[in-house]
Amino acid sequence: MARMLNKVAVITGAASGIGLACVRRFAAEGAQVVGLDLGEPPAEALQGLDPAPLFLRLNVTDEAQTQAVMAEVIARFGRIDALVTAAGIASQGSVTQTDTANWQRMLDIHLNGCMFACKYALPQMVAQRSGSIITFGSIFGLQGCDGNVAYNVAKGGITQLTRSMAIDYGHANVRVNGLCPGLIDTPMTTMVKEHAEFHAYFASQHMLSRAGQPEEVANVALFLASDEASFVSGQMLAVDGGFSAGRRFAPPAL
Repeated sequence: MARMLNKVAVITGAASGIGLACVRRFAAEGAQVVGLDLGEPPAEALQGLDPAPLFLRLNVTDEAQTQAVMAEVIARFGRIDALVTAAGIASQGSVTQTDTANWQRMLDIHLNGCMFACKYALPQMVAQRSGSIITFGSIFGLQGCDGNVAYNVAKGGITQLTRSMAIDYGHANVRVNGLCPGLIDTPMTTMVKEHAEFHAYFASQHMLSRAGQPEEVANVALFLASDEASFVSGQMLAVDGGFSAGRRFAPPAL
């Protein structure tokens, strides 16, 4: 299939993890992908993709740079059909363990970075009367967890940002949805994998009893960006192997 044929998709956090998986998935479906990140992925990760993705350098916390990059994309391709805001970093700490600089960095990258990208893509989408924005929340933007306050709050903000934009721009046929991944094996979650016992426990709390893969999240992002999701907007969709369904109190029956 070529569900994104003749469409332009802009993806932040595109050099690794879920962002890179989205680059590969969208390009495989025919999209002209523009990847935005501080670096570029390994060349082998992009082999065989046609059209070849274009990578531009972007610090998502820099509003002026974000504005300029979006203007460059529009000047080159004339439109933006999909925006995926996958840039993010991990954090740890409770309120008393989180210094102000780390708190601000988490808000800047996750929440402000998402808002800036949307702010400068939306006018083009409104003008063309079409577009799909896919933000990245988290299961911990839907519910809390211990020792992760800055991340949780930033992701919770993305939940409300997503809903607000869906309300504000739906009249222009712009759809806005968010994905809320569970534990996904990416470079960002390396610190979890380094603690094998905790990783196994965390994975076991997903009803599928495993961590997810970046490609599994990218598949859902592709659906939301495609015309197949033409009546889906304002939703925060958990891609979490059943984590948010509830808790399991007994070992699964085999």
